[in-house]
Amino acid sequence: MSHFPVTSSNLSTRHIADFLKQTYFPNVQVSCRLLKAGISHTYLIKAREEKFIFRIYALNWRSEVEINEELRLLLHLKENHIPVSYPLPDTNERFIQSLGAPEGMRLAVMFSYAAGEKQFNFPPDLHFQIGSLMARMHLLTQDFHLDRVTYTSQEILIDSLNHVSEFLPDNTEEMALMRSMQQFLLEEFDKADESQLRKGAVHLDIWFDNLVIDNANKVTLFDFDFCGNGWLCLDLAYYILQVHSIERDPEQCHLKVDNFLKGYESVTAISAEEKRIIPMLGVSLYFFYLGIQSQRFHDFSNVFFNEVYLKRFINLLVKKYFDTAVVPQH
Repeated sequence: MSHFPVTSSNLSTRHIADFLKQTYFPNVQVSCRLLKAGISHTYLIKAREEKFIFRIYALNWRSEVEINEELRLLLHLKENHIPVSYPLPDTNERFIQSLGAPEGMRLAVMFSYAAGEKQFNFPPDLHFQIGSLMARMHLLTQDFHLDRVTYTSQEILIDSLNHVSEFLPDNTEEMALMRSMQQFLLEEFDKADESQLRKGAVHLDIWFDNLVIDNANKVTLFDFDFCGNGWLCLDLAYYILQVHSIERDPEQCHLKVDNFLKGYESVTAISAEEKRIIPMLGVSLYFFYLGIQSQRFHDFSNVFFNEVYLKRFINLLVKKYFDTAVVPQH
């Protein structure tokens, strides 16, 4: 009997453990547990009384070149003492594995385990620390070119809204609002003084879900899956956007954002032009990640992604942030 083709699959954890025992941990008992079936699938591995993270990329999500560039960036940061979850080679010194899944060949990488806990909400002093950590990272990634996507208004605003339009009809108030904001934001991208905007490799996804904090308040960053080239202030914009979405108390929100920026500038300066454009970039990144959810409907976002979700997201998050962070500047 021939098997019907599939779009995506969850690979057997028992067989992953067997594979990893052969390729990474010979003569050692290995266990494997699925942590998250997200944009890529993430597994917790235990071997030699140690923990590791094994990420299996979705089919055709990232090319081998793109993954190699992600790993090159991570090793560059690790070698310069930035606390990140970094790639680990197998017994043959290979970093990337190829797994013959039902849908096709999927690529996978073993990463070090980032010790600590995710915290949804944390005090201002930790925001200061994260700001200084991001700044230290940016000193190393400025002018560090990756053979990956360069984030411009095309990728962030135009392509993304095209994907969203497949799920949100043009005749809705929310789509009319998104198109109006898109036009405004495209003009802001065009007006930006690029000579005052630092460029380099960006993470583009630093928020509470992609960092852990240990008992000594040490912060470790992970999940560089969206790394690429762009204005470094994109990372600041996304982080500040997330603080606004999580912290409901306006006074606490201002305090935490202020501490984050002070932490960053305790290491390196943020130009006036970067500070000016950060709110607009934040709203733009809402567009970008809604576009990602649209693209990955068939194997990731379909459990929550629909027209009702989009309308609530646009009204409660995108519009609110645009009205509070962008409109007062104009």
